[in-house]
Amino acid sequence: MEISSNMYSSLLAKNAASEALSSGASNAVNKNFEKATDEELMNACKQFESYFIEQVYKEMIKTIPEENYSSQATSTLVDYYKEQMVKEMASTTSEQSGMGIAQMLYEQMKRNGEGAVTAAQLQAEDQSSELS
Repeated sequence: MEISSNMYSSLLAKNAASEALSSGASNAVNKNFEKATDEELMNACKQFESYFIEQVYKEMIKTIPEENYSSQATSTLVDYYKEQMVKEMASTTSEQSGMGIAQMLYEQMKRNGEGAVTAAQLQAEDQSSELS
């Protein structure tokens, strides 16, 4: 079975939409974090750290020479799985050891009482740009 570019785009759009809903990014954008619990605030900080690590990994992958595949379907599948791998690695890195960004953001937001909405908005904007 050969996978067309439209099928790949549809699959990628469905995946991005489900991740946005499951991660709570759409809810986080509309939420007022001034009255957030410590757990909700830390969760938003971890989401931002994961997003940041994902962007770093994507830039690192760009430095690797690309392979020429014999078919477009193979190329699109490789791109799709590369994207999924990067997201999973970023999430795992953030959950297991992290870089300390989430903790620093959390402490800063606790002092200031605001700012988490910006991180959630960045993630939601990035996901919406991938859909278009």
